[in-house]
Amino acid sequence: MAPSKRDTVLCPVEINQLIDDGHAIVILDRKVLKLDSWLQYHPGGDKCILHMVGRDASDEIVAFHPADVRKQMLRYQIGVLAKRWENVLPPLQRGPNQPVEETIEIEIDDGSETESLSSSTNLSDIFDTDHLSPGLTRRRTRTGSVSSRSSVSDMETSTPEKIDLQIDDKLPEITSETTDSTTPMDQEKLDEIADSFRTLIAKLEDRGLYNCNYWAYMSDIARLTVIFSTMLFFLHNGWYVTSSIFMGGFWHQMVFIAHDAGHKGITHNYHIDTLIGMTIGNHLGGLSMGWWKRSHNIHHIVTNDPAHDEGIQHLPFMAVSTEFFKSLYSTYHDRVMAYNAFAQFVVPYQKYLYYPLLCFGRFNLYVLSLEFIFMDKGPKSNRWHRFYELSGQVFFWFWFGYLIMWCSIPTWTQRILFLMISHMVTMPLHVQFTLSHFAMSTITPSRNEPWALQQLRTTMDVDCPAWLDWMHGGLQFQTIHHLFPTMPRHNLRQASEEVKVWSKEVGVKYEVYGFVECNGKVLSRLEEVGRQARYMRECQERVLNDGDFLRGHWE
Repeated sequence: MAPSKRDTVLCPVEINQLIDDGHAIVILDRKVLKLDSWLQYHPGGDKCILHMVGRDASDEIVAFHPADVRKQMLRYQIGVLAKRWENVLPPLQRGPNQPVEETIEIEIDDGSETESLSSSTNLSDIFDTDHLSPGLTRRRTRTGSVSSRSSVSDMETSTPEKIDLQIDDKLPEITSETTDSTTPMDQEKLDEIADSFRTLIAKLEDRGLYNCNYWAYMSDIARLTVIFSTMLFFLHNGWYVTSSIFMGGFWHQMVFIAHDAGHKGITHNYHIDTLIGMTIGNHLGGLSMGWWKRSHNIHHIVTNDPAHDEGIQHLPFMAVSTEFFKSLYSTYHDRVMAYNAFAQFVVPYQKYLYYPLLCFGRFNLYVLSLEFIFMDKGPKSNRWHRFYELSGQVFFWFWFGYLIMWCSIPTWTQRILFLMISHMVTMPLHVQFTLSHFAMSTITPSRNEPWALQQLRTTMDVDCPAWLDWMHGGLQFQTIHHLFPTMPRHNLRQASEEVKVWSKEVGVKYEVYGFVECNGKVLSRLEEVGRQARYMRECQERVLNDGDFLRGHWE
């Protein structure tokens, strides 16, 4: 019996040629998947897949998809690998419309000499000519490297003449605040950590930590009911400021359940949890679950990468890395994040603007949600989600905007106060989201970095007593959540204890600090990057004021 085409052994040269031709090739347990036709239907968004093109995404796929879904993925299998795969830079991360210029030589175990990718022959006809995805560009030769971290100025050709600047006074030195202090590891050690982490997942599954404790949600629902009823009581009695505080508290607590549902952490059923998340997010909170999934899933995949993680892209107001000074191209927003004159003025003061800016975070989420829904940025699968979210937006602005803001509050002054206070009360939630990442590494040390190491490198947890878990809503265990994204949040504390033991065994650092210390680390990072921004601006002003750039050393 002839072997199936799906079991065809593919060599690295063939796979890299497919990637350069614009196909969405992802590796799952040494099986080669060609996902071109699935990109626009992926519920988590196409860019989650595009960031995994050319990579062994086994751990990432296992983290987000149950066994039955992983089995369905095999319908896209076009071959298998004979040996371990070496990750390559996904085309999405190589820069906007930039040809890749790197020479990669791969040894083929057939007795032939090493050959470069550009000399590979045409592939077998088993690789059909599917429609190439919008995020993939056809490339046939690779003789260098261009990353999407390239700035606009980096792409410009430099002038052949060299100008020497002679400045008497020493200018401030620009340094990087993002150097990762992690000890470099060889590939054998990285593989050992990855295997050990998979064993840890199996252990947590055996302990039942992926099973949801529905009784815990009864206390959450009771708390939300009390908070919302209290808000209505004070609203009815004319205590509008007090009522607005409870309104914000209701949204603050409600987000935790929506977050669980977005990660399929309640029933582990995609359709049920998505319906729960859309109802809570849109109908009760005015925020799109579809937008959140699209953004948040990418955040989990490329955590803390300045060019790719939307969760740390806050120019022109804040920059958590000096990389943002290069006017990076954002693969999430599909545009250049310009480090313009306004950003150069604001970023030096970002330490002082951090908390005030987060007070207005919810207003930004409204804009992003409406943009996502009205511009139809969601996947082409489950089209009813868009219309359900639209109905949720109408419902939310009816009960909050009309019934509460317009009908229940008599004056414009009181309405504005209610609006601002209720939204500013949610500020600690935005602090919680940013606290675990802003002070962590933004530099990826290796393309073969295991999933577990990436999450430990880019995330830290907040230590707090168990009786305060209701206030943090599980988000204080961001590292644990990133390692096990579908685990119900009520079990994260138990998983944290297991990770503490595991991290010591494998020799990696699991960072946990108190709430005050975490805030201090974030403020220190913002202060340091702000200082670098000020130094760079002073250097520019010094050069312009002295006019030395107009004169050569011959004068």
